[in-house]
Amino acid sequence: MRLSAILVAAGAGRRAGGDVPKQWQAVAGRPVARWALEGLLAVGCDEVVVVISPTDDRHAEAAFAGLTGWRLVPGGAERTDSVRHGLAALVGNPEAVLVQDAARPFIAPDCVRALVTALAEADGAIPALPVSDTLKRGQNGRIIETVPRADLFRAQTPQAFRLDALRRAYAAATDVATDDAALVEAVGGRVTLVPGDPRMIKLTYPEDFAMAEALARSWGDAPRQTRTGLGFDAHRWGPGDAVWLCGVRIDHAQTLVGHSDADAGLHALTDAILGALGMGDIGDHFPPSDPQWKGASSDRFLIHARDLATRRGATINHVDVTLICEQPRIKPHREAMLQRVAELLALRPEQVSIKATTTEGMGFTGRGEGLAAQAIATLDCPL
Repeated sequence: MRLSAILVAAGAGRRAGGDVPKQWQAVAGRPVARWALEGLLAVGCDEVVVVISPTDDRHAEAAFAGLTGWRLVPGGAERTDSVRHGLAALVGNPEAVLVQDAARPFIAPDCVRALVTALAEADGAIPALPVSDTLKRGQNGRIIETVPRADLFRAQTPQAFRLDALRRAYAAATDVATDDAALVEAVGGRVTLVPGDPRMIKLTYPEDFAMAEALARSWGDAPRQTRTGLGFDAHRWGPGDAVWLCGVRIDHAQTLVGHSDADAGLHALTDAILGALGMGDIGDHFPPSDPQWKGASSDRFLIHARDLATRRGATINHVDVTLICEQPRIKPHREAMLQRVAELLALRPEQVSIKATTTEGMGFTGRGEGLAAQAIATLDCPL
């Protein structure tokens, strides 16, 4: 059965906190939506239409770098609108389609196989878990009813449908739905249940990310290992009025001299990631003899290293940068640096450390001749 998928990633995800919607936040160094997209591609989807907010294209392009078989389409005001846009964008006339919430990073292949098998005798199939907790209905902090839990299930995604059945359901839909199966049911379609997987959790609140981090460490069967890489860089001071450090421009009486923007912090961090991957150093990938890198933003170098890690199947778990200088003062800019590095690497801020120290007047940094930086990166890599 030919299979395509719609990955719904247009939500704002405000309850999860963070500076970006939850689908673009990282779990084990990879954006949540990337986990979901990789899962859909791994189960054999011929194409994946990713529905995003029109303002999130930059996040999506960064999150999915190095992957093929996906396309972006703009979403709508409600989830129902977004899925409708995804349906309209499908090509190739597949027999079946999976609809996956981007807030659910993990997709169990066995579950998908059961869903597709169930479509032989149904219009749709959803993974579901029986409710095991006692259910209470409350109002204003007071219990007003105990709800019987017999025959109640928690619906998960991905949900699978025959494409023609799902299109009929959406053509007839007039109400907003949080569940695609409900629309198919509303037009008389038959939707069956298959056993869900408790690991296919939905990330809604900040505390859910801790559970996802724990699950990510054991997800999949391929053996993995923790690797560390060390990077070091130094540049001399020269005439100027500002300096770039860890992606942040700082007004200063001098600037650092280099072929690019001479951001020693990002250069050291790029080398640390490349080192953990065993893929040479920054000069191998961006030779200073190449004129195209003259004055280039070091953001590009770090993003390149991040994308190499992603294509390798590695996740960046933590990075730590130490800037070594007498001037400028780093502390007033440290938070901005931390946020910028986290953004460039698609990490949470707590996965990034930025520090500064001096050499007490000793050496070339102590004499004010230059600035140095060292960095260490910890990656989870496939063997």
